[in-house]
Amino acid sequence: MHDALTLIVVLLGSAVAAVVLFRRLHMPPILAYLMCGLAAGPFGFGWIQDLENIQHLAEFGIVFLLFTLGLEFSIPQLLTLRRVVFGAGPLQVILTGGAVFLVMRALGFSPITAVITGCALALSSTAIVIREIIGRGAVNTSYGRSATGILLFQDLAAVIMLVMLPIFAQGDSDQLWQMTGVTLGKSLLLFAGIYIAGKWVLPRLLEETGRTRSDEVFVMTALLLALVAAWVTHWMGLSMALGAFLAGMMLGESHFRHQIEADLRPFRDLLLGLFFISVGMLVDPDLFADQWLWILLAAATIMLFKATIVTGLLKLLGERTDNALRSGLVLSQCGEFGFVLVALAVSHQIMTPGNAGLLVSITVLTMAVTPALIQKSGHLTRGILSPWMQIPDEHPLSPEVTGHVILCGYGRVGQNLMRYLTRFHHQAIAVDMDLVRLQEAGAAGERILFGDASRKDILEKAGIHRARLLVVTFDNARLAERIIHTARDINSEIQVLVRTRDDTHLDILTGAGAAEVVPEVLEASLMLVAHALMMLDVPFDRVLAMLRKTRRDRYRMLQGYYHGDSFPAADSAGNPYRLLHAVTLTEQARAIGKRIDDCPLKDVEIRAIKRKGQTLENPSEEIVLLQDDTVILYGALDSVEAAESKLLLG
Repeated sequence: MHDALTLIVVLLGSAVAAVVLFRRLHMPPILAYLMCGLAAGPFGFGWIQDLENIQHLAEFGIVFLLFTLGLEFSIPQLLTLRRVVFGAGPLQVILTGGAVFLVMRALGFSPITAVITGCALALSSTAIVIREIIGRGAVNTSYGRSATGILLFQDLAAVIMLVMLPIFAQGDSDQLWQMTGVTLGKSLLLFAGIYIAGKWVLPRLLEETGRTRSDEVFVMTALLLALVAAWVTHWMGLSMALGAFLAGMMLGESHFRHQIEADLRPFRDLLLGLFFISVGMLVDPDLFADQWLWILLAAATIMLFKATIVTGLLKLLGERTDNALRSGLVLSQCGEFGFVLVALAVSHQIMTPGNAGLLVSITVLTMAVTPALIQKSGHLTRGILSPWMQIPDEHPLSPEVTGHVILCGYGRVGQNLMRYLTRFHHQAIAVDMDLVRLQEAGAAGERILFGDASRKDILEKAGIHRARLLVVTFDNARLAERIIHTARDINSEIQVLVRTRDDTHLDILTGAGAAEVVPEVLEASLMLVAHALMMLDVPFDRVLAMLRKTRRDRYRMLQGYYHGDSFPAADSAGNPYRLLHAVTLTEQARAIGKRIDDCPLKDVEIRAIKRKGQTLENPSEEIVLLQDDTVILYGALDSVEAAESKLLLG
């Protein structure tokens, strides 16, 4: 008992530390669990020698993974993306798996090992890809939809692979087709049974447990449903994962879906972490040291091959070349279901731990580079295709045109600005690096150049010497700063207007030479204020004067706000975050009776003093502080805390 408790503490402690570290490095937590397993297993520090018991427990992680996958599986989405799901999806899995199978057979591996390896490497990482494209807001882009469609089929294929794996474990090729038919028949019978239960029985059961208004009862019911479905399929001689997936898919159409998913997520994550730890125990560092060159070569080859296959298939389906290639890059890695297949193959003794360790090592390498690859996929796509993509005819301004506007970036903001400049008869030209946007805008006859606006030759081509105004329309403060410096070096008289998200980089950009910086969050607040005042019948000239004064003061009145629990430690530039904080001077406060300039506060501004229902904004240093005054401080957290201590304690 004592040894078991020590083992659990060590595993959980190392897992927590590893996940935190990998999060800081922007790497998937799956890799952290694998590293923990490597360290704890027989090839690491040897804390765990007997893998059988921990693998039995870890199998429940697969059950809950498939159950939640079923909950999230959307048949309407499947039908919406059916062209990609049932077109590119099957061909990608078959072509990738078949190519790997042939290579493995040529290298002398057994047919069953070659089949499992081909199946494992054909699948991509749903967890990593979906998380990354959601985080980048790319779900509804062309490449995001294509990637999602192929992942949907891969998830279906993974379930089929898990069902078929026990058949391969029998090893009797003469009865393979017979056993396959029996298994498919059982699966259809199981599907019908779970469909009936999911349609008429389970919703009423969940409604009844919901009426108890007991979180414990609902959680236990959700756990019971997943485990009963797994037990039934195991009793029928099928994979436990199949029953869990089907049960989740049936419940995914009910209004209990989100509550069940939220309740089971902690159990799933904990058991999945244990499962990936058990997979990491299969990796032999000595084997990696001996075979590292082949492992690296295999990882690079499979990623290149999958990217090529996906790109070609999507291109055949009519996708644009850039979207097809970007989808291929996004899906080029191997996935977590490969670990599931490998672990089950080892437990069924149809794959040796050595071969499993090689396969896990290859998969880990491909997954490790995936977040960075997805982040840079746009740049890589443009770089790869630029020699073959024809840049459309550009329409530069005539050399006689002077006093025009240069728009750096031609997205939605840039295009809206161009429309109004045209309406007010101002000449303008845009600079953008999106070739598709360039083709569309160029075909419409708009003046747009291809290139990086921070480069001197591109700005000169846009007529920077003769321009009156340069506008940075995208939210990238570092690139905007480079553009400002380049523009100022060429034409010191040009005015520069910059768009940013908030006031984080306002001083930096102003110092670089921007005449005006427009923080969109603060402007949105300002517009909301203006509309509210006019709806309250405040005269328009007073509202307009307020807008002008706020902008003239560089949004000083809008800077800082009272934070809640989720206070950020630093802004997007890495500087200490600044906030507003109210300090009330009680009768014991040392600052009472003193002037503001007698209480020097370091790196903190006194924005206002609230006294007897009145607000004294921007108080002068001669004002004497009185009891019950509320002093509004503005500054970084540490400085505000020090200032509060100074006012209250002296």
